[in-house]
Amino acid sequence: MPPSIDKPVATSPIDKPVALVIGASRGIGRQVAIDLAKKGYAVVVSAKSTTSPSALKSLSPFPPDPNSSLSTITTVAHEITALHSGTAVAIPCDTSDPTGTSLKTLVASTIQAYGHLDVLVYNSGAIWWSSVSGTPLKRYQLMQRVNANGLYAAVQYSLPHLHESTYGGRIVVVCPPIYSRFFRGKTAYAMGKVGMSVLVKGLAMDFEREGVVSPKTATGEGHGTVTRKRGMAISGIWPAVAIESAATAKQMTNKANQGQEELRRDLRKPEIFSDAILGILEAPAEKVNGELLLDEDFLREQCGVTDFDKYSVIEGAKPRRIMPKILPDLRVEEQDDEGVRYDSAKEERRKGAKL
Repeated sequence: MPPSIDKPVATSPIDKPVALVIGASRGIGRQVAIDLAKKGYAVVVSAKSTTSPSALKSLSPFPPDPNSSLSTITTVAHEITALHSGTAVAIPCDTSDPTGTSLKTLVASTIQAYGHLDVLVYNSGAIWWSSVSGTPLKRYQLMQRVNANGLYAAVQYSLPHLHESTYGGRIVVVCPPIYSRFFRGKTAYAMGKVGMSVLVKGLAMDFEREGVVSPKTATGEGHGTVTRKRGMAISGIWPAVAIESAATAKQMTNKANQGQEELRRDLRKPEIFSDAILGILEAPAEKVNGELLLDEDFLREQCGVTDFDKYSVIEGAKPRRIMPKILPDLRVEEQDDEGVRYDSAKEERRKGAKL
């Protein structure tokens, strides 16, 4: 079982699934938070940026541009409650905190607000695309703190509560499939993002060992006994085509009008990503546990979606696919041979040491 963590008593338990979305102030994260709320989730909207109550009252137009700095966790939570009659609360968090204290407080505040946690979506990310020689150490360290380290802390503090979820306990991570072309020209960034993908693969194996999800058979179906309702799962998700976001908006500021139009023709709306995440959450745990999925491919193959034109930012445009059509299979012939199992945590506890 995962380590126990102090769990504050909820001030207002809620009878609906609770989703914590980290990195939800703008773009993809904002859309995911809104669409989860529309589907009946109580949502915790989290990121660093906030808006003061006085500024929120005078903000016009509302909602603000979802890819601008005016879009914050405060505006997103207010948009959910005021415009969509949903349930949401904004709780700030700094995923770059090297101690993990900010994420620990965030999870504790989520439990205090709603009484339980059923879904964790980790969308927080730091980006610097350059060669190794062009990436200063401080940039590399920031990316590690926000990407791989931040995810690990969020998962570590969420797991005890997800294990108790009557809805199954799901984690969705914005991280890429693992293939070598991804490393080119952005090695430092790739080290963190692929590290997140490794966590998805490894924790999925932990879930199988713990019996909280059925192991996959050769056909992809689950087998064996699952000890909880619906089963737990962790999945990775990545866009097959570039999605309109704060990052793409920043790129467009450096281009002339014609260049901006060309760039927008290759973009999709963030709704495709949130639709894929909703599909993952509805899928049987054994179908998605440990999978590193692409939004378009998952929607086509598992959700039956055939119309992808509706997701294009420019009507009638055919955005260019940026991901490979076929990805490598990471499994090996000896996949199920674990050798001699050793657990450092168990060994330290046996010695009476404090972890």
